[in-house]
Amino acid sequence: MLQPPSPSLRERVIGKAHQLGFDHVGIARADVPLEADFERYERFVDAGKHGAMRYLAEEREARRSLRGDAVLAGAKSVICVAKPYARTAAAESSDPETAKLVARYARGQDYHNHLRKKLRLLAKFLRTLGLGIEARPICDVEPVLERAWATRAGLGFVGKNGLVIVPGRGSYVLLGEVVTTLELAADTPMTERCGSCTRCLDACPTNAFDAPFQLDPRKCVAYLTIESPEAPAEALRAKMGEHLFGCDDCQSVCPFNKTQPAPAEKTRAYVPLPVWGETDLARLVEIDDAAFEELTLGSPLKRATRRGLARNAIVVSANRVSSPIAQVAEDARRVLALARRSGDPFLRELAESESVRVGVTS
Repeated sequence: MLQPPSPSLRERVIGKAHQLGFDHVGIARADVPLEADFERYERFVDAGKHGAMRYLAEEREARRSLRGDAVLAGAKSVICVAKPYARTAAAESSDPETAKLVARYARGQDYHNHLRKKLRLLAKFLRTLGLGIEARPICDVEPVLERAWATRAGLGFVGKNGLVIVPGRGSYVLLGEVVTTLELAADTPMTERCGSCTRCLDACPTNAFDAPFQLDPRKCVAYLTIESPEAPAEALRAKMGEHLFGCDDCQSVCPFNKTQPAPAEKTRAYVPLPVWGETDLARLVEIDDAAFEELTLGSPLKRATRRGLARNAIVVSANRVSSPIAQVAEDARRVLALARRSGDPFLRELAESESVRVGVTS
């Protein structure tokens, strides 16, 4: 009886990635530098669109290739993976208040630790496949244009909103990479499939897209509520609506996100943190550093900082003053009143400005 052929190294790597819980896997050659994508990145930085995200302008040349010392000398392949974070409608309905305020990816525990652990295990597996093989896991902090590599690896394509869309899954995915000196057969790059659709561009509340595929983060709600240390420009505040941390508007309207199959792996890392469903905006305005650390333990919301979340709570409250629901409007006025008495001049001045904007005089 004939024995089935032994799996190739490529098949073993992909199989291990699936075993670790990565739903989608693609492989690209790491020894061919990014050119067109790198040029777009340089134009983006030269135009100052990175704003307060100064880290995006650092190690510029390192982002052209994965083979330098900044990533991994002698790299030949990059394994790109995607893991979904969207939950079913039933799960989302358990935290309706948070669903209004917080972007989907941030409603559970901080995904970085969970994702890094799995990427480290995949890198460890790669090192067992041959003498001298090196592998480095990549997760957000390294100078890597990960969306460009995901596209090259055939994992998905970049939509007009700049996010990677995995066919059959959508854009509610977390990305990670393992760069290795092991040479593996590469997948075919995926071309863009948006066609004439502009729903994501039309849905942006702050008109942050200069053109398809061209986001100006300085006007994006995610940037304004997470990355920027400043108060949003007054012209943008009303448009920010009830977004406390991040924004999914350009994703929620995307046809590729119309159906969300349940993630293959069940893990508490993607279960909503109940504390955020119980937290009111007044608490965020008054919270001190110690309470903030306790409240955001294990949560991505810590990135916005205590002052940043308080700032966002003030803007959201101002936008809720006109709510047709009397209790919501009353609570919003209460938050603004508390903020106007804040001991932080930054928050106090913002609250006074927002009160004037929405006509709250007492």
